[in-house]
Amino acid sequence: MGSMHFDRMRFVIADDSTHMRRIIRAILHSLGAREIYEAEDGAVALEIVESQQPDILITDWVMPVIDGIELVQFIRNPKGRTPFLPIIMLTGYTEKGRIQQARDAGVTEFLAKPISATALYERIQSIVELPRPFVKAKGYFGPCRRRQKKNFKGEGRREQDNRALLDDKASHEKVAV
Repeated sequence: MGSMHFDRMRFVIADDSTHMRRIIRAILHSLGAREIYEAEDGAVALEIVESQQPDILITDWVMPVIDGIELVQFIRNPKGRTPFLPIIMLTGYTEKGRIQQARDAGVTEFLAKPISATALYERIQSIVELPRPFVKAKGYFGPCRRRQKKNFKGEGRREQDNRALLDDKASHEKVAV
């Protein structure tokens, strides 16, 4: 599964389910990860993130003390120690509103439970090989929420691009008449 150096990465797994933490740990270990920290809630995860400076945080949404969204919001504080930390949010709740809430909190990647080794690997690969730029806007600091396709072929997706395209087509039609 690829050539990423998992043995050089530090991970934090935050999930109140011991069983889920074991599954994620086993997947990461099978990929070559050796430095894996576990937290049973968001408060413990925040302490580990602050002290260990991991490369990636994998967190559940619903946890006691501090839930996953609150954890992301604490981490994304631009004045904090780790605001650029890549964060993968796990949850069994996949309604569109929830996904948007996670995105708006600053989650880097989203993964629905039950997870697979392939899906987790793909999210980590995306974080490592295609990192998104960070944006600071009113009320938001985190990875750019827009997904961009580098090899996009076709008319522009922005309104001004389409308007310019229509103006260009109209001028060509006048010349042809």
